[in-house]
Amino acid sequence: MSSRHLVDPELWSGLEMMPTLAFSDEMLAPTRAMMATMIAARGAVEHPDILSAERRITGPDGNEILLMIHTPRAASGPLPGVLHMHGGGYVIGSAPMSVMSNQRTAVDAECVVVSVDYRLAPETRHPGPVEDCWAALCWLHDQAGELGIDPARIAVMGESAGGGLAAALALLARDRGGAPIAHQHLIYPMIDDRTGAGDRHPFAGEFVWTPESNRFGWASLLGPEAGGDMVADYGAAARADDLSGLPPTYLAVGALDLFVDEDIDFARRLIRAGVPTELHVYPGAFHGFDIAADAAVTKTAYRTSLAALRRALHPN
Repeated sequence: MSSRHLVDPELWSGLEMMPTLAFSDEMLAPTRAMMATMIAARGAVEHPDILSAERRITGPDGNEILLMIHTPRAASGPLPGVLHMHGGGYVIGSAPMSVMSNQRTAVDAECVVVSVDYRLAPETRHPGPVEDCWAALCWLHDQAGELGIDPARIAVMGESAGGGLAAALALLARDRGGAPIAHQHLIYPMIDDRTGAGDRHPFAGEFVWTPESNRFGWASLLGPEAGGDMVADYGAAARADDLSGLPPTYLAVGALDLFVDEDIDFARRLIRAGVPTELHVYPGAFHGFDIAADAAVTKTAYRTSLAALRRALHPN
């Protein structure tokens, strides 16, 4: 059943910029190459109010992890920190592609944003990507003084697969201890490997990220276990039995996004577990709708997201 009649008219331009993806083994390498070419053609991104830098740390398997750090130039005193994970279905994307949005967050939310260039699937399956993010979180806490960050005000944030990693990282940090998270900020997070494997939502997942692409992404990350009963701990945040003790949560998703049901259910379970949770569902919005920057719903979503992030990072 088509959902075209439900799409916010102001978002149609977004679909022209970001057409529906059809992932497969054959198209993965060309897609990554195309994205790398686009980032290289864009060149360095400068922001007059942000000092951007790169650091490389050692990951859990001796691998190198690139971190991109964005600090407001006018910072005075310790600032809150945000550990950001990029989207891309666990199979594409990079920290460099999110430079402009992370610089904007750093300015508007008055925080230091550290973006993690975690390893991608299928070359690196679970738990590699989330362990890369854990290494980055521990480094962020260890280097908080050098970075001018208040370690009591560190949030995790991500969109799509990055939101899934942020949610999994919050579970991991709760259970391991030693690197506390003050807030998780989840933008249309990809958190349940079972979505798209059963009955299809009649009006969600037609555009941009489909059930077919979703199955490919999860199978790339989890292997044969994806969608089954033996998914490893922290592989898919929605699989966690116990959500208690997680940090206050902000979650936003479009009503036409493939992830709408899993995200609403995750928010419901967080609330039942006693976790302060703010949920927003935007009508007429598909996955990644905020690429249509001039649409009213995109502007509303950003203002609401920023307000929630500022409340979490600047509580006094």
